[in-house]
Amino acid sequence: MKVVNIASAKKLNSLVDAPMPELKEGDVLVKIHAVGLNHVDLLWADQKVKPDDTVLGLEMAGEVVDGNNTNYNVGTRVMGLIDNGGYAEYIAVPAERLMPIPVNIDYKKAATIPESFLTAYQTLFTIGDLHDNQTVLIHAGASGVGTAAIQLVKQLIKATVITTSSTKKTDICLEYGADYAIDYRNSDFAEEVQRITDGHGADLILDFIGASYYQQNIKSVAMDGQIILIGNLGGSEIKDVNVMDIIGKRITITGTLLSSRSSEYKAQLINDFSNDVYDLLADDKIKLYVSNEFDLSESAQALTCMREKQNTGKIILNVK
Repeated sequence: MKVVNIASAKKLNSLVDAPMPELKEGDVLVKIHAVGLNHVDLLWADQKVKPDDTVLGLEMAGEVVDGNNTNYNVGTRVMGLIDNGGYAEYIAVPAERLMPIPVNIDYKKAATIPESFLTAYQTLFTIGDLHDNQTVLIHAGASGVGTAAIQLVKQLIKATVITTSSTKKTDICLEYGADYAIDYRNSDFAEEVQRITDGHGADLILDFIGASYYQQNIKSVAMDGQIILIGNLGGSEIKDVNVMDIIGKRITITGTLLSSRSSEYKAQLINDFSNDVYDLLADDKIKLYVSNEFDLSESAQALTCMREKQNTGKIILNVK
């Protein structure tokens, strides 16, 4: 088997030999066909926050080739949320971390689902408790998680979706179902949110940007609203924080990172997501879009594509 080593970004294109994964009780051996890229991959590669031998990859799609006392038969097509190790030809995965791939979805599109859609589902409903007649502001609306979040809101509840994105990506947000798409380069999104909501503000904000959006988020959020921090693309350190802004609006600010959650948490999340969303996927009510494709041996180029924001959706690696 060959895997990609995370020793440094410049070595990502060097495939190295590794032994076939060993199965534990309840594990499934999967031949990987496609892997979805995520910003955590970029964080691990660029900031070296994991040991050098950590193999990247948090979501994958493939075919079961062996199962150790599980309900998955050889040949079953599956997609899975994994802790790492997706940039590989084979992986051993606990059965509860897998979902069958609906017959109408190919491996490439299936690889865009686990991490992105589960992150969106978790932030919207498990943590965010979004419900009917509320408003959610989704930053980076054209990203993989952003487009997943837009669709989940529109398919599962009756709420208003406002997104932010660059000029060329606002149409993408609208195509996925956003009610309003704000061009953050040419508009003050806080002013726009207040205008759209008649001064109420957004009940929930999903923020991948971080520090550079903090002040505008505070202005955008509604009384008793919640801001969920998912990323730090705009920096991590916030200057001149006035805690009275938070106290005065009774704002809840929550940070979350799905990759570091426990196996039990992830298994329950997968179960809840499957109950609510699997039929929507099987009935083609959810759009799945692959923006850019690379081979496994081109993983460094794929991460560069993400780093430079060249994609308008999910980036995948094809594994042959």
